[in-house]
Amino acid sequence: MKRTILFILALAAAIVVAPIEANARKKKSQPEVKNVIMLIGDGMGVAHISALMLEERYQPINMDRAQAAALIKTYSANNRVTDSAAAGTALATGTKTGNHYLGVTIEGDTLISLITRAERRGMQTAEVVTCYLTHATPAAFYAHTDDRSRYEDIAVQFLTSGIDVAFAGGRKDFAARKDGRNLIPELEAAGYKVVNTMDEVKDIHEGRVVGLFADGHMPMATEAERGDYLPQATSKALEILTANCAKEKCGFFMMVEGSLIDFAGHNNDAKQIYAEMKDFDEVVGIAFDYADKHEGTLVVVCADHETGGLSLPSSKTDFTLSESGVEYRYGTTSHSATMIPALFYGACAKEFAGIMDNTELSRRIGSLLGL
Repeated sequence: MKRTILFILALAAAIVVAPIEANARKKKSQPEVKNVIMLIGDGMGVAHISALMLEERYQPINMDRAQAAALIKTYSANNRVTDSAAAGTALATGTKTGNHYLGVTIEGDTLISLITRAERRGMQTAEVVTCYLTHATPAAFYAHTDDRSRYEDIAVQFLTSGIDVAFAGGRKDFAARKDGRNLIPELEAAGYKVVNTMDEVKDIHEGRVVGLFADGHMPMATEAERGDYLPQATSKALEILTANCAKEKCGFFMMVEGSLIDFAGHNNDAKQIYAEMKDFDEVVGIAFDYADKHEGTLVVVCADHETGGLSLPSSKTDFTLSESGVEYRYGTTSHSATMIPALFYGACAKEFAGIMDNTELSRRIGSLLGL
């Protein structure tokens, strides 16, 4: 009888322990998220990605490598159609705000971004964009104001942001200000190497660096002066972050924005859209390749909103033809209310899928990083 009882107890324990061990093995097999590379295609909708695929004659693009996908709702706290400030704030902080607001609620409460939380935890951080460093999306990750157009005030806030690497345009907001204040010496006093060209960055391999490569926005991808700035700057930022993390024994959060996809959409310019999307997709490939080589890296490819109301209808209704043609049609020169795509690759990528709000996307990323 005693042996029977012992056998039953042992069997019961095995039944309880087995799923616990299985869950432990399952968790162990999922790589912990140490680094996040967030790639934001400003104004990029599903049709923009479709247009890139179409123009590439359906040859594989880098986004094809994504391991999971979702659709994101973008409305702001005070409008069914968001602007970049409210959408950027939602992605940066996980909280809705009104159009034109950055890093604060409509009521004026300060919101804390993923970059700020990462900095407070001793992680490395970076921003690489093709617009002003003080423009809506990059500013949403470090600034707090009820008016996104206060560029000079936002530039002052960057001084205390703690961001380790920043490559962008917008030099005038730092060095040619209306108030006569020059922030470049203040950046240098804060430990940054400040550079004006990508050639100056070549010999920088670690530390803190700010590159301000244009007085205003960077040129469009259709202009020769732009070159391969965004892919090159992304690769260099990853190199510096990796070196810094090796010294500090930490992870990083990096935000890269294909800012001028939005401008191309506002312009209803198919050539500009193609050039900006192709450039952005090259950055996606760089990020995916980095995740392949560095375990624990999650890449999130998303947008803040859709611009242009782009659609790609057939030119003809006779589908017996071998080619019916495809047209680029636009519903607006502004933003639209359509959901935007999100793609995921690397560590815990498959935990993202379905339809979610932009705030939920931000909160999930923060949760995976322990922020």
